[in-house]
Amino acid sequence: MRIVRLAMRNFRSYAAADVELGPGVTVVSGRNGAGKTNLLDALYFGCTGRSSRTTNERELVRFGEQVVRVEVTTEAPDGPHELSVGFTPGEPKRMTADGVRVERLLDVPGRPLVSVFLPDRLELVKGTPSLRRAHVDQLVTALWPARVTTRRAYAQALAQRNALVARIRAGAASLDSLSAWDRELARHGIALMADRAAAVELVAERFAARAEELGLDGDSAVAYRPRSKASDADGLAAELAERRAQDVERGFTGHGPHRDDLLLTREGRELRAYGSQGQQRLGLLALLLAEREAIAATREATPVMLLDDVMSELDRDRRARLVGLLRGRGQSVITTTDLEHVPGAEEPDVTRLRVEDGTVHVEDRAA
Repeated sequence: MRIVRLAMRNFRSYAAADVELGPGVTVVSGRNGAGKTNLLDALYFGCTGRSSRTTNERELVRFGEQVVRVEVTTEAPDGPHELSVGFTPGEPKRMTADGVRVERLLDVPGRPLVSVFLPDRLELVKGTPSLRRAHVDQLVTALWPARVTTRRAYAQALAQRNALVARIRAGAASLDSLSAWDRELARHGIALMADRAAAVELVAERFAARAEELGLDGDSAVAYRPRSKASDADGLAAELAERRAQDVERGFTGHGPHRDDLLLTREGRELRAYGSQGQQRLGLLALLLAEREAIAATREATPVMLLDDVMSELDRDRRARLVGLLRGRGQSVITTTDLEHVPGAEEPDVTRLRVEDGTVHVEDRAA
């Protein structure tokens, strides 16, 4: 499946735009502030029903307007499909798949999977463990959509246990009453840990290879680091039981998969703490590329790569390496302020778009 067309109305800086994407690499060029990143955000919004840049969706509506709408047309083996998202601030979003109302685009079978690189996403490498946990859980869902229920079940059990901890702290329940929720949390927690471990295992070898190809010097690795040492639900329940008093003292559950982390390392040292910004950038790109390959191998559907301003901080050699890893491996959209920063942008199989003041033009390849 690939995206063939993006149509948007009143989305950020665009009053209206209708964009056709190429089957391989599409390069979007333009000066800073022209709307290149907004175009990528519209693609992400049209495929997922949410923004890649903000949780405040009022920011998506063009200034002075009241209604925003994004449509994405895809091409699949069984024919064309259309996804659409529209909303007025303060009202629920209206999302459809082939004209049928849906609650979540993320649940639509066969929708385009999307992987996005934004400069702000370096926080995934150098930020808090919660960002990396959420990312691993998104990877699990992308690999095995049905397993999203495991994470939801764990979150519900954790909320119930935390509520009981608060009641015990207030003197409204006994410490022994946690036994049932220890078992319930452990049951879902072990399943969640197994899903995360399996997902990272699929990515690990690919990550090391892509990191090397991108020029990240030294041996690179990605590993899942669970907080629990338990190998089964009984073991995790026992760990929770040992920490009941501490949990009541602090007022919440302090142990379990909700405290896990994902480690990105180079030469055995964490990129988060010891990597330069350039090394962290290469590590993030290697991770996204490795995940894309793992998803493609598992689901036979290659995610669309959206890469915003990725070339500006890479040297010429690494730019060429990145483009080499993208070409011929699915659909990618790259933004840049300078076409010369994208090796091979003049090749006939590359689609070139130029953004000027909220208008998208097709670049003449003969220019």
